[in-house]
Amino acid sequence: MPYTAKFVDGSLFESPITKVVCVGRNYAEHAKELNNPIPSEPILFIKPESAVVSLSEPFTIPDTDCHYEAEIAVLIGETLSNANAEQAEQGIEGLGLALDLTRRELQSKLKEKSHPWEVAKSFDGACPLSEFVPLGNCTALNQLEFTLSINGELRQHGKSSDMLNPIAPLIAHMSTFFTLNPGDVVLTGTPKGVGQLHKGDQLSLKFGKNLAFDTKAI
Repeated sequence: MPYTAKFVDGSLFESPITKVVCVGRNYAEHAKELNNPIPSEPILFIKPESAVVSLSEPFTIPDTDCHYEAEIAVLIGETLSNANAEQAEQGIEGLGLALDLTRRELQSKLKEKSHPWEVAKSFDGACPLSEFVPLGNCTALNQLEFTLSINGELRQHGKSSDMLNPIAPLIAHMSTFFTLNPGDVVLTGTPKGVGQLHKGDQLSLKFGKNLAFDTKAI
C-alpha cells in the first residue's frame, strides 16, 4: 500500500508519496569528510516509494554496511514543474526529518566502476521518514536546525544556512528535471558526521523546537 506522509497531529496528507528526490553533497563539510569534491551543481537521485518507512517507529536496516545520513525532509503540497524559487517555497506543505540510509561500501565499489548506485541508496526501507510539521509552524527556511544522537552521543548537527543549495532554489532546480507531485518528498542533504549504523542502536532526533523523538534500528 502506498506510503502517505503524516503530520505531527496524526492527520494524513491527502496524496501518497510517489517518489523521494534527494541531493548529494549539499553540505561542504560532508563532501570533505568523504573525500569528495564539492559539486558545482546539485547531484540528484531518486528513492522510490518502496524505500519509505516510518522513522517514528523501530526500522529495519541491512545486516551489514549501513550508514546513516540525517536530513531535513520537505513535503510537497502542489504540483511543481519548471518552478522558480518563489513557486517552490509556496509549494511546500511541511517539514520533517529523514534518514538517507546508504550501503557505503557497496556505493563506493559501484562508483569506482562508474556504475549507477541506486542499489546502495534506494533499497526497500532506505528512507525512514518522520512526521511533518506544517510549514507555517516552522522558522524561515534558511534558519532550520536539526540534530541526530546515537546511543546518547551527538553525531550530526545540521543548519539549513550551511547548505550549498538553499531549500527553495534546490526544489526549483529539481522541478526542471522531475515533476514534483503533491505528497512527494525532497531530501535536502546531510551535514558532516555520517557513520555506520548497527542493529540495536538507539537514535534521538530533534528538529528545532518543532519535533523531537526517539527511535531504534533493528
